[in-house]
Amino acid sequence: MNAPMDVDVSYYIVLSTVIFFIGVGGVILRRNPLIMLMAIELMFNAANLALIAFARVWINNAGQIFAFLVITVAASEAAIGLAIVVVVFRRAKNVDVDEVAGLRG
Repeated sequence: MNAPMDVDVSYYIVLSTVIFFIGVGGVILRRNPLIMLMAIELMFNAANLALIAFARVWINNAGQIFAFLVITVAASEAAIGLAIVVVVFRRAKNVDVDEVAGLRG
């Protein structure tokens, strides 16, 4: 049987960097709150990929534990963020992030 292919950690880090900067571009360039939330999720996933890659290289489970914590924070961010977006979309059909001053109550 063939041994499994070992991929160098630099490939994971390059992929993580590309995914992170796609997320940063989504947050900076888009004004739709749903797109911005998805871009933030991309940035969280890029950080998770880097944490898991370094945990594998250093043969340490701490990176995997931190990745699990980041996934937990991302899930709570998505739930709270989507709740806010739903409240905003009920008031106005077209929502721009710069016009969210309508949440003052």
